[in-house]
Amino acid sequence: MAAARNLGKIGVKNSMLFLCDMQEKFRPTIKHFPQIVEVSSRMLKAARILQMPVVTTEQYPKGLGPTVPELGVKANEDEIHAKTCFTMLIPKVEEKLKAANTQSVIMCGIETQACIQQTTLDLLERGIDVHVIADACSSRSMVDRMYAFERMKQSGAFITTSEAMILQLLKDAQHPNFRECQKIIWDSAPDSGLLSNL
Repeated sequence: MAAARNLGKIGVKNSMLFLCDMQEKFRPTIKHFPQIVEVSSRMLKAARILQMPVVTTEQYPKGLGPTVPELGVKANEDEIHAKTCFTMLIPKVEEKLKAANTQSVIMCGIETQACIQQTTLDLLERGIDVHVIADACSSRSMVDRMYAFERMKQSGAFITTSEAMILQLLKDAQHPNFRECQKIIWDSAPDSGLLSNL
């Protein structure tokens, strides 16, 4: 009998979307920043439709500014967690993970080799599956971005795309929210420079 493998299957009920540090001061320096924000916004819309919990962080917001408005996170409606460390797993976020009995986390944001990678490794260490949305994560350097994806994959994370993830969460065209989510992915996600790394 073959050994069981973790295939990275994911369900809405025990999953959470993480939005990492998409702030104003990063706008001029992060490659493909508008595209990363747009794809992350797609993931957020899908999460809201599917009533999936969302965690948003800001890295030192006093110096790096607030989350960009086009992402659609509203401070008066969504809890945003300030941090200075390079992992999103600050105590308040850890509490949310435990309270929701989270088994899978979907990662979007910046920078891939810093906060995305460190958060991913910390989640994997806690036995939580991590799905990194490649077209929703970027860095200042495309070399750092490429090798961060490799590093996370080597450690057991699943590297995927926004459309693949939304369809995986829905599982069936008969899902009651399928048509609503279909509108999000009807047009292909914007190019975020991934093909130039192949």
